[in-house]
Amino acid sequence: MIGKLKGIVDSYGEDYIILDVGGVGYQVHASARTLQTLPSPGEAATLSIETYVREDQIKLFGFISDLEREWFRLLQTVQGVGAKVALSVLGTLKPSELATAIATRDRAAVSRSPGVGPKVAERIVTELKDKAPKFTSVDPAVVQLSGALEERRAPKPVSDAVSALVNLGYGQPQAATAIAAAVRNAGEGADAATLIRQGLKELAK
Repeated sequence: MIGKLKGIVDSYGEDYIILDVGGVGYQVHASARTLQTLPSPGEAATLSIETYVREDQIKLFGFISDLEREWFRLLQTVQGVGAKVALSVLGTLKPSELATAIATRDRAAVSRSPGVGPKVAERIVTELKDKAPKFTSVDPAVVQLSGALEERRAPKPVSDAVSALVNLGYGQPQAATAIAAAVRNAGEGADAATLIRQGLKELAK
């Protein structure tokens, strides 16, 4: 199993790089974002590698970091997500952005990836929601609130305040983040009007 490759960039293909390691050229498939961050041909590069062994082929996938490779593996635990879709998601969102999108149930962000429709985005957000928080720097209160809104168990003043901010044109994740901060400042017994005012102050910062 190959876990890491360090060598000289030989050339680029549409979705892969040829990495020269001691005179051997390895074809390594990577996301568009990873390919864009790698240096020019002739320069040194290091990639974390995921090795796929099939009956008819051995395929290498390369990542800038071990964390990105971890997300590649994690995404493929979701039904309907293979290597191609996982690379597409990681080509659109950085690991931290993906973790935040999943933790705050932001399906729209996930579905921006080419080849990822609403159903697949829904599955990614739902099936990985318990795994994302440990990868993300999102305030746990925001994760908790997003989950409560999703499952319709948030207190009415809180859900009303989030709805009001969404109606004003803010995205659901933004609104949830602002109201989570408002609840922390105003207390859990605050009414919707107070939470909306506090939430707008947070968004204005």
